[in-house]
Amino acid sequence: MPLSLNEIRKRATEFSKEWENVSDERAEAQSFWNSFFNVFGVSRKRVATFDKPVKKADGHQGFIDLLWKGIVLVEHKSKGKDLNSAYKQAKDYFPGLKDEELPRYIVVSDFHKIKLHDLEADTNAEFELKELYKNINLFGFISGYQQKVYKDQEPVNIKAAELMGGLHDALLANGYQGHELEVMLVRLLFCLFAEDTTIFDKQQFTNYIEQRTKEDGSNLGIHLEQLFQALNTHEAKRQKNLDEQVAAFPYVNGSLFAEHINLASFNSAMREKLLVCCYFDWSVISPAIFGSMFQSVMNPKERRNLGAHYTSEKNILKLIKGLFLDELHEEFESVKSSKPKLQKFHEKLSKLKFLDPACGCGNFLIITYRELRLLELEILKILFKGQLATDVKYIKQN
Repeated sequence: MPLSLNEIRKRATEFSKEWENVSDERAEAQSFWNSFFNVFGVSRKRVATFDKPVKKADGHQGFIDLLWKGIVLVEHKSKGKDLNSAYKQAKDYFPGLKDEELPRYIVVSDFHKIKLHDLEADTNAEFELKELYKNINLFGFISGYQQKVYKDQEPVNIKAAELMGGLHDALLANGYQGHELEVMLVRLLFCLFAEDTTIFDKQQFTNYIEQRTKEDGSNLGIHLEQLFQALNTHEAKRQKNLDEQVAAFPYVNGSLFAEHINLASFNSAMREKLLVCCYFDWSVISPAIFGSMFQSVMNPKERRNLGAHYTSEKNILKLIKGLFLDELHEEFESVKSSKPKLQKFHEKLSKLKFLDPACGCGNFLIITYRELRLLELEILKILFKGQLATDVKYIKQN
């Protein structure tokens, strides 16, 4: 689970004080960024690497100070150096990166100042180190907190479907088909989503694939089978000599990993397709699209028409707000100052039932459930003030 925002602010303040007088890039830069990631409760070595070799735009060999594939690239300088030049240097590394490695964010720093560039939103923010605690919201891609924004995400959903579709087609062409192929893809999709939404540790699944399987893919199926068995077994019931990296994964209740299926045989190209899927940021995909996305994955002709298979989240919210959600929020506002009335409202909320007579993938029900749970969390924050952390992680992330 992510740290509370209060804890992150506390760590950010301590970090700023610890590093306020450091200035030598060569001696301290790596320690600085290890500590920086720790502010957000993330182990740097689990997600990012130092000094990645890459050919620059001019053809010369260069080394990226820090790279989290597909997420962020960091260029660090000694105190007082020009951060605009550091940003240009960071962009010069892009031609040497694979598409799936290209970051959304560039961070440059000279210890004293930090500058964050969001390449997708085309925005940047610059602040002094001592002001980090005021700007922790900018680093939601590290901490797991993201601003809650409702908008259509059709292009990114189509991209996700194409990535999974490519893996589907490769497995199918190799003779892995039918029900077993469907189960395999659903399990992989869960793992991809889980490591980007704090169900697993950040990049836990990606690291397992990268570090424990051969580049030719020959043992990938065996490792996936071992992982699926572990995910289906409660931690207390696992064998004591189980591989430590596998044992670190949490137990997943339900029956997703219960059924035995035959091993899938992978080659180097298929392993690479899975890793490309791993480098994609699945946190930007709403759970509401998964059913429709999976449907389109199984039909290559329909992948580019993904938007035709589901009602967008934006439109779902328009409907359920008018039907009942706005009314419930108004009632919450009217009773939140009275604990007895709020308790009664909480009880009412727990007994509400919703039916979608034209349910396909369950998009309406998923969004309805999520919004009701978010409302309940607001109730609990008032009822148990002082007993619960005041920071609530929004599951919906774009």
